[in-house]
Order: sequence, then C-alpha cells, then structure tokens
Amino acid sequence: MESIYWGCLIGGAIFAVVSLVLGDLIDGLLDGAFELPGVDFFKPVVLAGSITAFGGAGIMLTRYSSLSAMTGLILSLLIGIAAAVLVFFAYIKPMRNSDVSIGFSMKELSGKIGEITIPVPEKGFGEVMIRFASGSTIQTASSFEHRPIAAGARVVIIDVVDGVLRVSEWEDDVLKDV
Repeated sequence: MESIYWGCLIGGAIFAVVSLVLGDLIDGLLDGAFELPGVDFFKPVVLAGSITAFGGAGIMLTRYSSLSAMTGLILSLLIGIAAAVLVFFAYIKPMRNSDVSIGFSMKELSGKIGEITIPVPEKGFGEVMIRFASGSTIQTASSFEHRPIAAGARVVIIDVVDGVLRVSEWEDDVLKDV
C-alpha cells in the first residue's frame, strides 16, 4: 500500500513542477480535457493537489501511526478530499472571480453616456468617447434623430447598427423636471 502512496505523492509533485514550468503549454494542449462542463471542482490542479495530499497523508499514517491499513486508507482519502476542497475554495474560486476583462461588446454600449469628440453631422459620422472603469474607447457615431451634435456634447447611445453607435444628445433638463 505504501508504494501506491509514494506513487501518488511523487506523481502529484511532478505534475505540480511540470505545470509550474510548462503551465501555459500544457493548458493549451489539454484545453479542458479533464474539466466537466459546469463543474469547476474537477480542475486538474484540484485533482493533483488532492492526489498529492492523499499520497503524503498515506505515507505519514503508514509510517508514524499504529492505525490499520484500512483505517489509514480511509483517513488518507478524507485528507485528500479536504485538500481538494481547500485548494478549490482558497485558490480556484478566488482566481476565477478575480478575472477582469477590459473587453466589451458593442451591444453592451446601448444606454451608456458618452461625449462627442468629433462633431456628428445630420447625415454622416462623427466620434463618441465612452468611459469605462478600465479606460475609455472612441467609436464611430451617427445622430439617431438626424440632427447635428457639436463636439463636447454629452450623448446617450440609443443603439448600434453595423458597428456604428446611434446617439442622441443628452439633455440635463430631463432630470430637473422629475
């Protein structure tokens, strides 16, 4: 039984070192081969951590305790499962929640407020700058109401047609009447 524990410990340690050194390459080659859709708990790093902890606990319990082989096996399995839970909730889940993307979809821009940087003529195109928490973007704009809009004017994005933002001038008076 001890040889199985050693195999799990050494295999898990080798996987950890290889994934540290060649992590991006392995991630690209495996590309989710060990992941189940909708189940984040079975990620390779969680499984490897669990197997390594199982092997290490098995060795320690076999050598330094007077427990029977079956009791040691069950306790090692429980320690491996506890390690998997710890790795998942202490590493995987926080890292997944920390992903910040500066990308956006053009369809998400409807309803956002922007500022005209290049005047928008009645029938033609100008540019509008939209600010995000991660920065700002400048996009091509046309007038929704077919009225000219001067540079510096605040506008609301009504919709997006063929990659062009259709905007209408933002009137502050609307809020004062409410």
